[in-house]
Amino acid sequence: MFREMRRKKQLLSKKECVQILENGTHGVFAVSGDDGYPYAVPLSYVFDGEKIYFHCAKSGHKLDAVKRNCKASFCVVAQDEIIPERFTTHYKSVIVFGKVKVIDDDEKKFSAILKLAEKYCSNLDDDIIKKEIENEWSPLLMLEMAVDHMTAKASKELVINNKTGDYNE
Repeated sequence: MFREMRRKKQLLSKKECVQILENGTHGVFAVSGDDGYPYAVPLSYVFDGEKIYFHCAKSGHKLDAVKRNCKASFCVVAQDEIIPERFTTHYKSVIVFGKVKVIDDDEKKFSAILKLAEKYCSNLDDDIIKKEIENEWSPLLMLEMAVDHMTAKASKELVINNKTGDYNE
């Protein structure tokens, strides 16, 4: 169902996929937008080891697209180092494909937004976080992306540096 990566030697392990998702601070969420145009938007997120969660307003382009077609992709870039003298970039990235839904259950919604807040506001007291969630509860929606397929890739230079032997395309 999903395409096989063309440059298999640059494929990162599932463990590395998870590490990129856990450590990333933002990614690009892509859906089928208006009139069949792709719609990609950078978002904060949290990955709990199984699903990816995003916050969302109760109206807008992103939500309309998800309601129209639940299939989406999400890309996180973990490394992006331009090496001008070599005409290349040292990179690591992961792309996730899955289905997205609005979390309707208040308990699950609270759990998801709490995970997101704890990721980005870990230095704040729990009471402060919960108070802010309460203040923003009414206009808040949470989206849940179930992971159907995920793959990660690194530039060949990083693959060579992390493994023994030569790299052949």
